[in-house]
Amino acid sequence: MRFFSRLRGQKAFWLFVVLFLIALAVYGIEQANLKPISLLEAALLAMTPLALTAVGECVNEKAGVINIGLEGILLITAVVSVWGAELFENGVMGLLVGMLGGALIGFLFGLVSVYGRANQVVAGMGINLFALGFVPYLLMSIWAFPGIYVFPRKLMVPPIFTFFGRLSPVTIATLAMVFLAHILLHKTVLGFRIRAAGEEPEAADVAGVRIDWIRIFTATLGGALCGLGGAFLPLGWFGGITKEMTAGRGFIALACVVFAGLEPLLALVAAFIFGFAEGFAYAVAVTPGVKEVIPFYFVNMLPYITTLLMVMLVIGRRRFPAASGRPYTRE
Repeated sequence: MRFFSRLRGQKAFWLFVVLFLIALAVYGIEQANLKPISLLEAALLAMTPLALTAVGECVNEKAGVINIGLEGILLITAVVSVWGAELFENGVMGLLVGMLGGALIGFLFGLVSVYGRANQVVAGMGINLFALGFVPYLLMSIWAFPGIYVFPRKLMVPPIFTFFGRLSPVTIATLAMVFLAHILLHKTVLGFRIRAAGEEPEAADVAGVRIDWIRIFTATLGGALCGLGGAFLPLGWFGGITKEMTAGRGFIALACVVFAGLEPLLALVAAFIFGFAEGFAYAVAVTPGVKEVIPFYFVNMLPYITTLLMVMLVIGRRRFPAASGRPYTRE
C-alpha cells in the first residue's frame, strides 16, 4: 500500500493507468472485430498533427507567450503546403513549405507580442479569424475551387510499412521531436533560459538573457511545428484540402497543452488519447454490424467529448509560468 501511495502522485503512475486503459480498450475492440491494427494506424495519424502543434505550444508557453491562433495556423499552412507541393512537384517540399509558413506566422506573432506589446489572446484570435477568410480566398485564387480540392496522389508523403502497420515518416519524426523538446527544456542551458523567461523575466534579464529574443525564437519554433502539423493534414493523411479541414484540431491541441501542464511528453500522451478517440470513431463508423447500431454523428462526437472530459479532470490543477501572457519591456 505504501508503494502505491508513493506512485499515486507521480506522472509515471498515471501514464501506466492510461496505457492500461488503452490496452483494455484494444482488447475489447478486438473482441468486437474492429481490427486493432487499423485502429492504431488511424490513432497515430490523428495524433500526429495534434502532438506537433501541442509540443510547439508547450515550448512557446514555457517562455511566457500564449498563442491560441493554432487553428488558423493549421488551416493556412495546410493550403500553403499543397501549393508548395504542386510547385515543387514533391510532397516533402510541401511539408517544408508548410513548416516555413507556420514559422513565418509564429515569427510575426512574436514580433507583435514582444515589441508591439499586443494582447496575446486577441492576437491569436486574430490569426484564427484571418484564416477563416484567407483560406477560401486562397482556394479560389490558386485552384478556383471554393470548398474542396483533391491534388494528385503522387504528392502524398508515402507511409512506411512496419510491424505496427503503416506509419507516416512524419509520425516517426513527431515522436523524435517530442523527446528532443523535452531534452531542450529540461537538459540544456537554452531550455533553462526559456523557462526563466516565462517564470522570472526580470531576473533572467538581469542575468543577461535577452527575453525578447527568447520569446520570438519560441514563437517561431511553435509556429513551425504547428505548420508541419498543418502540412501533414493534406499531404500525409487526407489527400485533399477543404476550408474546414482542421475541424477544431488547433483547439484540441490547446487542450493537450493544458492537460500536459506544458510538458512535451505528457502532451504526446494527451495527443495519442485524442487520436485514439478519433481513430475509434472512424473504426466504428466503417465497421459492418456496428455502424448500423451506433449513429455516425454520435460517434464523431467522441474526440470532442474526450477533450472536454480531460480538460475537466485537470482544470485548476496545472501550474503555468508566472509571466505567462504578460509582455516584458527591458528597462
